[in-house]
Amino acid sequence: MRQRRRNAPDIGIARNQDESAAITESLNLIQADNLINSNDVVVITPNWVQQQTPDTGVVVGTESLRTVIRFAKKNNPRRIVVATGSGEKDTVEIMNAIGFSQVIQSEGVEFVDLNKGPFTRIELNHDSPSATSINKLYDEMTFLISFTQLKFHQEAAITAGIKNIAMGWPPAQEHGYPKKNMGIHKNLHGFIRAMAQKITIDLSILSASPAMVGTGPSGGIPINTGIVISGTDPVAVDVIGAHLMGFKPQAIYYLYDCINNGIGIGDINQMNIHGLDIVETEKILSNMAYKQPIAIDS
Repeated sequence: MRQRRRNAPDIGIARNQDESAAITESLNLIQADNLINSNDVVVITPNWVQQQTPDTGVVVGTESLRTVIRFAKKNNPRRIVVATGSGEKDTVEIMNAIGFSQVIQSEGVEFVDLNKGPFTRIELNHDSPSATSINKLYDEMTFLISFTQLKFHQEAAITAGIKNIAMGWPPAQEHGYPKKNMGIHKNLHGFIRAMAQKITIDLSILSASPAMVGTGPSGGIPINTGIVISGTDPVAVDVIGAHLMGFKPQAIYYLYDCINNGIGIGDINQMNIHGLDIVETEKILSNMAYKQPIAIDS
């Protein structure tokens, strides 16, 4: 397994009603500018699960994707590739319909549909499936950015940075539309952990602008909190996202499993958290969602 670029669990929590500004602020809080170098093949995997507009909270924003691309450009890496595979529909159809294609073209970066080959094969520490094909970009990338919205999820409890990669990289050509058709969801939490053991996330950007509450990953209520969480430890970022949704990591099995397997840090007291206070951040989201400030860490 490739080692993360920065092993420290550095977390930046920012709030701005301009999502792009919040992304930039959260990245500045963790001094992310020095993470990427000129030899890197940077892959950005955004959440494009369905053909719905970004204001629904189902997919990431077009201009916020531009912000992430421009962040990646700062240190002139060798390649920048936007790469994902929709779980529900043809990836290119979603890209064209929502406007992601215009952003990618205007920024002059590459695009790879992870639902298609050429493929390599990876073995998983998991029963079903015990292996999967993934695009050969896996062997080429040196720095991976996960960019997604924070959501409730009917089966995984939450959708955050780790699940975004776990479901975005396996090809629909092998796993079907939706990707759960061929067995991934038999033990979804175990599959997410197994993929996290194989695919190293160097930078996780988790947006709650909007977040989705009520249900998910596509039928819930969008809450535009203005909050963005960025971090160098994907487990730590997902744990912070879980806290905002009212869960400690023990309540979300893939997080509990990732922590126990040493993939990342689960204790907020061991994280280097910069920016907004976590209790105040929890209260902001809960107050907007439920009209009452709730903080599990207060």
